[in-house]
Amino acid sequence: MDLNTLWFILITVLFIGFFVLEGFDYGVGILLPFLGKKDEERRMIINTIGPIWDSNEVWMITAGGAMFAAFPQVYATLFSGAYLALILMLVGLILRGVGFEFRSKSPDPKWRNTWDWLLFVGSLVPAVLWGAVVGNLMRGLAIDAKMTYWGGLLPLLNPFALWGGLTFVALFTMHGANFLALRTTGEVEKRAKAVAFKAWIAAVIVTVIFVVWAFFATDILTKPGINGLIPAILAAIALLLAGYFVRQGRHGWAFVMGSLTLVFATVMVFAGLYPRILISTLDPAYSLTIYNASSSPYTLKVMTIIAVIFVPIVLAYLAWTYKVFSDRVTGKKLVY
Repeated sequence: MDLNTLWFILITVLFIGFFVLEGFDYGVGILLPFLGKKDEERRMIINTIGPIWDSNEVWMITAGGAMFAAFPQVYATLFSGAYLALILMLVGLILRGVGFEFRSKSPDPKWRNTWDWLLFVGSLVPAVLWGAVVGNLMRGLAIDAKMTYWGGLLPLLNPFALWGGLTFVALFTMHGANFLALRTTGEVEKRAKAVAFKAWIAAVIVTVIFVVWAFFATDILTKPGINGLIPAILAAIALLLAGYFVRQGRHGWAFVMGSLTLVFATVMVFAGLYPRILISTLDPAYSLTIYNASSSPYTLKVMTIIAVIFVPIVLAYLAWTYKVFSDRVTGKKLVY
């Protein structure tokens, strides 16, 4: 295995970590105004992710940084071409981050309700846009021979990409509901368990449509050699098992299966792309690959050494953090 492929796999792993961990974060934010009927209940919901949401965001920052270092031309083309979409995502993330800190600064119900809905928006918008980004990666972009994207924001908001956004919202909502069923008590726990099955039904419907659409609109599942068909089948099995465990009231296993659904779905996309990273709809020869858009071999070698040293340390720290904050949240000693 060459270093180009290795870093493609490492970036895939980083996005897997981001979608699995930040996925339930977004799901909790989306469910916040609906599962929390009283202020104390909403504070319980926020406190389930309050200590960990920012560390989950680090996976996205690290993935972007790794892409910048390993495949700088991909970073330049994608981030400049999707600039407006990324700005919208950034606004949502800012609202979300500020909401966590500002909500409890005043006891005024209107103040807190406003920030609750801003937390909802700050979770919904990035979820939709991430789904749209993934949809466009699968479908391809108008990239020319100079590795420049032409088209602006509106072509990125095509029906397939927007359906990808809806798929992400449904999967994240299901993921967040199962997380809340594990981390809360009382009425919030009961509501989360009830919503988890409804969210699962919605996730199955929109995901099936998205995968069938992808089969006919892209080559992610059908291209010769390595493609995303087997991971797609595994994702489907995991999603069906998630629903089975929800019906059995075993939300721990439902959460695991929801996580595996996101893992296999991410692998499906990246396996279907490989060795491409950005597909050109103008000419396949213009596509950005792990070879024509990569850094120098020396840069990849140095990055690999650094990753071998520091990645295990970071993973150990994250594991310790989740262990510390693994207890169920009650109405006592709420921070946020």
